[in-house]
Amino acid sequence: MNYVANKDRYDTMIYKRCGRSGLKLPAVSLGLWHNFGTNASFDNMTEMCKKAFDLGITHFDLANNYGPVAGAAEENFGRILRNDLGVYRDELIISTKAGYYMWEGPYGDFGSKKYLVASLDSSLKRMGLDYVDIFYHHRPDPETPIEETVRALDGIVRQGKALYVGISNYNKAQTEEAVKLFRELGTPFIINQVRYSMLDRWIEKDGLKEYAAKNGIGLITFSPLAQGLLTDRYLNGIPADSRVRTDGRFLNESAITPEYINKARELDKLAKERGQTLAQMALSWILKDGDITSVLVGASKVSQIVDDVSIIKSAPFTKEELDRIDEILA
Repeated sequence: MNYVANKDRYDTMIYKRCGRSGLKLPAVSLGLWHNFGTNASFDNMTEMCKKAFDLGITHFDLANNYGPVAGAAEENFGRILRNDLGVYRDELIISTKAGYYMWEGPYGDFGSKKYLVASLDSSLKRMGLDYVDIFYHHRPDPETPIEETVRALDGIVRQGKALYVGISNYNKAQTEEAVKLFRELGTPFIINQVRYSMLDRWIEKDGLKEYAAKNGIGLITFSPLAQGLLTDRYLNGIPADSRVRTDGRFLNESAITPEYINKARELDKLAKERGQTLAQMALSWILKDGDITSVLVGASKVSQIVDDVSIIKSAPFTKEELDRIDEILA
């Protein structure tokens, strides 16, 4: 092993307690959703993970179906652990999930005990781990009783396959139901992973954000840049090499409207006044009030991770700036 981590790595990051647990997460975490599959450079993946850790990002977030192909992100991260980061395992928070379609037949999707246990066993094998730090149920299951899903997660902790458990994409009512059961069992349930951005504030309207803060539940958010809408990528239209043109699954061309472009340009102007890019301001906004434990970022190159972590040193928002953002997006 040639990699030696930056000795000052913890000086550049803020760590926040996850709900009422003893676990602290970095304010910025790295999600291995895009760009860690079979269609990406393994050397680039390795450099991104090493740079993230050098900058104090201790939390690496995966799921069984991250790729492409499904499972590839976990396999590649397992190689990175074996080659470089594994010696620092006690300093890493590694999370994975199960809940979306993974394999054929009645046992490869949603929230049954059969699926959750089998999926985690496969995830551990792909990554070469004995346990993960956080294991999530990735989405609510409308057919499996929530009692079964909760008991399965509780059993996974008791078996030593995960230290903590979480849920993802659960709304307030679903979270309340799960919390009641977790607390009856004494399960170390600590976190809900949800979509949240300046353009998508459903957790505020639903009441989940306030409920989590009052009840000691951590929140970690994904899609903080709204699939690229909160960057300078589309300020002048749709580039030929953009995700909209080359993929289109997660961001459709119909979203790039004249109204959106006008709002994005106004946000970009405010970001520049703050000495930030639009993307950096969007990330800073997520963490503005302390109710969000960590924001998940994705990256395709090392420089993006460097830019993202720089928000730790950004100036707090003034009331005038927050009001201006709301006015722009109204």
